[in-house]
Amino acid sequence: CETCSKEEAKYRCPRCMKYSCSLLCVKKHKLALSCNGVRDKTAFVSVNEFTDLNLLSDYRFLEDVGRTADAAARHCIVHSPATKRLLYCLRNKARGCNIELKTLPVGFTKRRENSTTFNSVENKFYWHLKLIFPHCHAEYTLKGVPDDKTLADILKPYIDPVESDPVVCQRLKIYTASPQSDVRILMKIENRNRNSVRYNELDASRSLLDNLKGKVIIEYPTLFVVLKTLKNDMVVLGQDGTEPAENSDSESSSLSSAEEGEIRDSS
Repeated sequence: CETCSKEEAKYRCPRCMKYSCSLLCVKKHKLALSCNGVRDKTAFVSVNEFTDLNLLSDYRFLEDVGRTADAAARHCIVHSPATKRLLYCLRNKARGCNIELKTLPVGFTKRRENSTTFNSVENKFYWHLKLIFPHCHAEYTLKGVPDDKTLADILKPYIDPVESDPVVCQRLKIYTASPQSDVRILMKIENRNRNSVRYNELDASRSLLDNLKGKVIIEYPTLFVVLKTLKNDMVVLGQDGTEPAENSDSESSSLSSAEEGEIRDSS
């Protein structure tokens, strides 16, 4: 057992392949690794290991994708004039701020989750925002984040040794124990192929709006909070020494990638 290291393992997690000996250890490993125990239907399988079962799994996954997309297209809210006006307004306002906001069809997980609004009186976005702390396998969802709030202020309740919540601080102790100068905030670049994932590094001292300008966002921003010494293979565009700061890949590839991931989540 990879959790207690005492008993003989009886179970293997379909998601992360960790061995467990009992229901208690299964629950502990899910809590420690934020693992949902659901098999990743799109996990990479090398050609040498590809079997008929993998082929059948892929076929069933594509059938599920087709059913989900068809159900979403038939949803009554898709054709609602109020919904169309709201989405058009959000995209139009974002375009005015030099932000390319893309929305997914009804039925997708990110479409259902998204609570982003625009206040016409204040002329301000209130974003739905997701923070991911990969070194601790933790993620948090924020709603109604004003676009003039700096990223440093957004992160204070999570990684500030003084202002953060004690429970959150304990879970993210690797961040709170590290110098603030080591914290990096990255956002995935959407207009790239799946086998060429790159990130933009954001400026914590600037507002959320300033950091989102010139970016492509699918539904809402997702920020990755990493430590400089533990970034691993998260390549920041313009800092890997091999690529320019701009990318000319088609936007359709990024949107299809996101849609595929959202269909997988919802199915």
